[in-house]
Amino acid sequence: MPNGKSRYHRVVLVGLILLLTVVIFRELQPYLGGFFGAFTLFILLKGVMVKLVEKYHWKKGLSASVIVLGTTLFILIPLTGFGFLVADTISGISIDPAQIMRTMREFSDSVEERFGFTLFTPENLAFVPRAGSSIMQTLVSGVSSMVINGIIAIFLLYFMLVSYKSLEETTIEILPFSQENKHILTEETKSIIQANAIGIPVVAITQGILAYIGYLSFGVSNPLVYAVLVACTTIIPVVGTGLVWVPIGISALAQGDIMRGILLLGYGLLIIGGSDAILRFILQKRLANIHPLITFFGVIMGLAMFGFWGIIFGPLLISLLLLFLNMYRHDFIPGSTAQPHITTKEGGKAGILFRKKQAK
Repeated sequence: MPNGKSRYHRVVLVGLILLLTVVIFRELQPYLGGFFGAFTLFILLKGVMVKLVEKYHWKKGLSASVIVLGTTLFILIPLTGFGFLVADTISGISIDPAQIMRTMREFSDSVEERFGFTLFTPENLAFVPRAGSSIMQTLVSGVSSMVINGIIAIFLLYFMLVSYKSLEETTIEILPFSQENKHILTEETKSIIQANAIGIPVVAITQGILAYIGYLSFGVSNPLVYAVLVACTTIIPVVGTGLVWVPIGISALAQGDIMRGILLLGYGLLIIGGSDAILRFILQKRLANIHPLITFFGVIMGLAMFGFWGIIFGPLLISLLLLFLNMYRHDFIPGSTAQPHITTKEGGKAGILFRKKQAK
């Protein structure tokens, strides 16, 4: 076949593949969480599948069934149950916008009287009546989406595990990179997914437990409610758990309980907030050290695009973009000092676009 005709056919074929991919992506967008969930679980559990099939000589169908059953019982059902617990916890909170606005005005008046400046005005408190209903609508839709996508993830995970060899070989085959870059891409992707899929639940559970112990000790009403909220807010970049423990401490100060308010704020800052830094430092030694900016913008983008699983795949997408840029610089720009990596292990600094070549 002539070279020009072959090139034309190739371009047409690639164009059709991209067109169909975009169409399918748009139609399946509400269910992307299930696809991403299955992919995450596959990355985490593929080693177990390989061991059962290749070391213990189990049949693929039996091995996949056992792994899927265990995943359902010990991961997806508890995760869904936690989602319902969050929904039930928040829905049980009596939100009276008028009372909230009254309390905030009273606190603002006391601050203005003592220090001479105004915290809140009627204009910047206008969001309060709308916030409660918006949060509840988002929460209900989020929980129902989690259930549907959880079911999709289970079915997909089974077939991905059964076909783990051909799936991996096909993926490696179609990647338009050198063999070295293909290996780097798979390792970086695996590291990022593991770091988020393992690190986030560990940090959330630990901070939730610490919050419950502290609030129970300080006599905060409904300590379990606030502990659950603390665990949920660990995924929010920068502010995180401060969204819970700062208002609790300020509320105690506003009620005139100065010492208790200071202790609550100190406990939130040093114990709840401090545990986050310690845990992430420990986990980075074991897993991957992802640059904070990647995590920050990735979580913001991922939650908006993919829901719950966006906390993993948002940072992954940004990491892949930066990784591809580093690959391009390393392979095609003469004299570039870039290395095709994004994550690092213990002992290195997490570079984004400026990782230098290691001395040989």
